[in-house]
Amino acid sequence: MRIKTKLFAVLAAAATVAAGLTTVISAPAQAVPPTVPLKITNNSGRGDAVYIYNLGTNLATGQQGWADANGTFHAWPAGGNPPTPAPDASIPGPGNGQSITIQMPKFSGRVYFSYGQKLVFKLTTGGLVQPAVQNPSDPNANILFNWTEYTLNDSGVWINSTQVDMFSAPYAVGVQSSAGTKTTGHLKAGGYNAFFNALRGQSGGWSNLIKTAPDGSVLRALAPSYGVETGALPGSVMDDYVNRVWSKYTNENLTVTPFTDQPNIKYFGRVSGNTMNFTNTSGQVVTSFQKPNSTSIFGCAGLLDAPNDLVRGPISRTLCAGFNRSTLLINPNQPDASNANFYQDGVTNHYSRLVHAQMADGKAYGFAFDDVGAHESLVHDGNPTQTSITLDPFN
Repeated sequence: MRIKTKLFAVLAAAATVAAGLTTVISAPAQAVPPTVPLKITNNSGRGDAVYIYNLGTNLATGQQGWADANGTFHAWPAGGNPPTPAPDASIPGPGNGQSITIQMPKFSGRVYFSYGQKLVFKLTTGGLVQPAVQNPSDPNANILFNWTEYTLNDSGVWINSTQVDMFSAPYAVGVQSSAGTKTTGHLKAGGYNAFFNALRGQSGGWSNLIKTAPDGSVLRALAPSYGVETGALPGSVMDDYVNRVWSKYTNENLTVTPFTDQPNIKYFGRVSGNTMNFTNTSGQVVTSFQKPNSTSIFGCAGLLDAPNDLVRGPISRTLCAGFNRSTLLINPNQPDASNANFYQDGVTNHYSRLVHAQMADGKAYGFAFDDVGAHESLVHDGNPTQTSITLDPFN
């Protein structure tokens, strides 16, 4: 499955250190059971029927498929070219004001939910075709839906709310254990409308990210990476900021300290022409980056590719966060520890800025590496007794 935020399967498998964030996975006090209850509560205020889908990779076998309400895994059948319809994996969701509880198996994947209509999934010879929110001809383009991403394995559960691809139907996630309850993803009161109103008022093409149904109702706002891809947002939208960063670090070092628990590991970036070269404390060049474009910045990919290693990946994640949050001109020591400096430049990821501004706890996945510095909307527990998804009000 394509998961654009943190690689939860990798994170959960061992002690993993993300850029600017130390995540230590301790051994659970007791074995995580084969399935964990997932309580889904509908507080949306809507009368539409709700459909739930639990899709992902079976961590015991590596097979892709879906889980039914009892947590039983079903592998996808072979697909075709052109794509063939996938089996109906939907689970009837709760009505407004009600809850249901289903079982979550040891998976790494997504829980989708849709309002009013079932989602359309198809299978190719390479596996599942997931909804492409940026494609107006996608069969799900006019359906109101959203999803959460999670991993449940022997070390516990990680579950997040995500806006990496889009901002749409509001929801929050949570996990319960004997230690208490953790939740994230709730919007401030009125936050859903406030986000869209602010995006409409943001000049420079940002309002073009908003997509509506044929009846005029709001469906979602695309993430800026898709905005650039589809032409809704100018491809040059970040160029001015990039040019200023390149000019600044032609004459001084950009210092990256990617691991909070290893402050002596530092890398020093210096620009030469179109290239920023990073050296280690011994003066050896360890990796280089070409001058990034808006697509690479918003997607944290391409010219800012972040392999799962201990050098280029952590540096790239830090750069990606600095460009999206526009902190690279404010602070030559990255990552910036304080969110007080985030999104202060006129050229920034306004989509992510507005998402964070409407979150009750300030945390979100506004871009792929929003976990740099622990600003992401993620909850984890090593001994979960229950997880939850709450479908929140739109107004």
